[in-house]
Amino acid sequence: MTGVAGRRLLLLLAAAACGWSSTEVVVDFENAVPLLADRKANRVPRWEEKGVVFALAREPQLTKGKGMLMFFTHLSTGHKGIVCAMATEPIPVRATFPKPVSSVTISFWGSTGTSAVLEAFDAEGKPVDRASVEAVPGRKAPGDPVPTFTLTVKADRIAYIHFYGPREGEYLAADEVRFTSADNDGNLSK
Repeated sequence: MTGVAGRRLLLLLAAAACGWSSTEVVVDFENAVPLLADRKANRVPRWEEKGVVFALAREPQLTKGKGMLMFFTHLSTGHKGIVCAMATEPIPVRATFPKPVSSVTISFWGSTGTSAVLEAFDAEGKPVDRASVEAVPGRKAPGDPVPTFTLTVKADRIAYIHFYGPREGEYLAADEVRFTSADNDGNLSK
């Protein structure tokens, strides 16, 4: 097929491909309020943004306290991150997506030397991918800002993710969550 008919077919196929392509969604927590009017940390049992629900992966086991999340501000950028508020019992944070996704990339910052793990699960709760670092990057000099880094997981039908790694008294803040959603027909782009 050549000429005008061939170009029309290519344009039609390109338009269809654009309609089937995946869409990247960004959750950045910028609407969160880290401190309340009394200057106490804003602790919440769950946070929902752009259809993604953030909560602890489980209730605390070492305390009778209610499992909470809180927001933490990156001092050099002013960006807000979400963390587990349970300082004496580190619990993974779970993010559940409104529809299955094919990839999740999170920009993090955390306590120097803490590990960081990002795990993806399908709707049945089976792990489908995992990314990690043994130690988050640290400052090169005392006046430097706390560095950020990213972890990415990919799989056909990610229903939710967990992120974790800090030991007691440490933190790991998710600054930005980017995920690739399903296309209009409910099929995932590869």
